[in-house]
Amino acid sequence: MKALKYMMILLFGGLYGCNDVIDLEPESNNARSDYYSNYGEIRTALMGCYSGLQKPLLEEWKMSELRSDNSIMGVANTTSTVNNDLSYLDEFYPESSHQGIYNYWLNTYNNIRGTNLVLNALKANYNPTTGVIEYEDTVVPVTEAERKSLAAEACFLRAYSYFNLVRLYGGVFLVHEDITPDEAKKMNRSSVADIYKLIVADLVNASANGVSAKFNATTPPSDLGIANKWSSEALLAKVYLTLNKKAEAAVLLNDVIANSGYGLEGSYANVFSTTNEMNKEILFAIRFKAGGLGMGNSIPNLFAPLNSGKAVINGDGKGYNTPAGELNTSYAATDQRKAVNIGTFGTGSKAVLYVKKYISTVAVVNDAENDWPVIRYSDVLLMLAEANGNSTASMGLINQVHVRAGLTALPTTATVAVYEKALANERRWELAFENQRFFDLLRFNTTTTTLKVEQIMSSHFAVMYPLHYKNYPAPNLSLADLQANANSDHMLLPIPQYEIDTNSHIVIPQNPGY
Repeated sequence: MKALKYMMILLFGGLYGCNDVIDLEPESNNARSDYYSNYGEIRTALMGCYSGLQKPLLEEWKMSELRSDNSIMGVANTTSTVNNDLSYLDEFYPESSHQGIYNYWLNTYNNIRGTNLVLNALKANYNPTTGVIEYEDTVVPVTEAERKSLAAEACFLRAYSYFNLVRLYGGVFLVHEDITPDEAKKMNRSSVADIYKLIVADLVNASANGVSAKFNATTPPSDLGIANKWSSEALLAKVYLTLNKKAEAAVLLNDVIANSGYGLEGSYANVFSTTNEMNKEILFAIRFKAGGLGMGNSIPNLFAPLNSGKAVINGDGKGYNTPAGELNTSYAATDQRKAVNIGTFGTGSKAVLYVKKYISTVAVVNDAENDWPVIRYSDVLLMLAEANGNSTASMGLINQVHVRAGLTALPTTATVAVYEKALANERRWELAFENQRFFDLLRFNTTTTTLKVEQIMSSHFAVMYPLHYKNYPAPNLSLADLQANANSDHMLLPIPQYEIDTNSHIVIPQNPGY
């Protein structure tokens, strides 16, 4: 089950060579798409692109989960720069110069450049006019099957990166081939529609050409951990849902459920066990490997409670991404997911909540084994329930996830409002702290009739203000200020100011509200 991890280790030198290739420092600009000359070099580069997902992840929770009703910036009475930066995101008023926003942007574009180099070497090029991936003759000595399989993986990784960017920033720079710094300076933001056009093209290609074998106990190690047909279809379905193309999403999701071999694990806890990685519920994950290789996961130490010493994890924690009290109390007492997702450290007035689902035994600080789930089978079931709308079948899909958590099945006949609340709650409880909630709330504005992200965040601030936000040092924001911040403009992040200020060729428009 650790095949991809071990491939990364074997390709360690080449893997970090790829980081040099996709770095935006000037010396990297000599590396073009003709840099790769054989299958092994392209596979090495592609492994670097998988590894390249790790860096954006260190910022992604700040851009997503922290800006939802699941999490808060845990230390209210602080004036440190790091905690203030987290508070600005939590309270929906970051500056356009916010370092975390720029870091996420830069690291994501670094990885996009890596996937572009792979795709251009394979001559699998995006045609923005037709909106499809076109294959041209390549000089790289690979079989057609190898070429299309490699391109499918690279397309998935590029689409995943752009999908996150467009949901967080709106229209961004559409870069689908290797370009020079001077060319980059003359490129302005593309429309949201054009970004989605590329994403769909990438995922259609990945779905058509990715590894299509069913998941089972004898799945070859070489197939575990890579983006395949099924993860591509599931991600494309989420894209279609975001675009409110429910019928198109349903076709893909039904295919995954009927033919992929993936399914629910017997227990929720087992999904996240470091001894059960890439299990039948994980369609795609960002992979990490402990052991002092520079590939370990630092998030468990970041999310463990501050000043807990070794009581929770070796090397103490930072207390980041603190679970909101309202999420904690929303779980039923018999819901088995609560104890997996949320822990409590301390007692009485000193008790603090922390994200528990990624805590594992670590020998070295910031070197955990835990993978980060991106697409799970339970997500697929709940997406199909969302795509099909209020029906007995949809409630049945929700109940598959609900009952697995140890809860009594919900009634299968419901009003639209009850169905939509059940769907939103199930996704919240099931996918907590997997960077899904904020994106769900944005999508609900389109796919549901009774759920609006602005109202949900306003209610969140009303609940948590007396418990948390009022304790910020003066001059702290009032409840009315917080609720006003959670407006439609601020659902998007600002374009990093550095991109605007350092471009002397064109004027790059900033997002409204910044």
